[in-house]
Amino acid sequence: MNAVTHPTPQQDTPAPAQTRETPALRPRVDIREDGTGITLVADLPGVPKDRLELRVEGDQLAIDAEMAIPAPEDMESVHGEVSVPRYRRVFTLSKELDPDGISADLQQGVLTLRIPKARHAQPRRIAVQVGSMPSPA
Repeated sequence: MNAVTHPTPQQDTPAPAQTRETPALRPRVDIREDGTGITLVADLPGVPKDRLELRVEGDQLAIDAEMAIPAPEDMESVHGEVSVPRYRRVFTLSKELDPDGISADLQQGVLTLRIPKARHAQPRRIAVQVGSMPSPA
């Protein structure tokens, strides 16, 4: 069972604080699931930590980021192929996940999120006892 629902176009609309005049790119994301949770890896080139915002509201996980590509003071950009300096992506989290346990790491433009499964959704081993069950009355 997938722990993250892929975003629908409606979910990628700007947050209330943003307007339609601030379009955003959808970062590429890889999602891997294992028995204890999911790992989400998002490509955010040019984004420093201070311009990255991660939010969980209800069952929604939002990634908002802004590129900061420094240029020397005496140089002026004459051509740029990336015209939108913002990233935005929203995911719906399943009830199997524990949003309070999310950890995040940003290194060289790659954001890695670890979202653990809720305790009730994690696999567990059941110890088997020999001869310890009471007999039925």
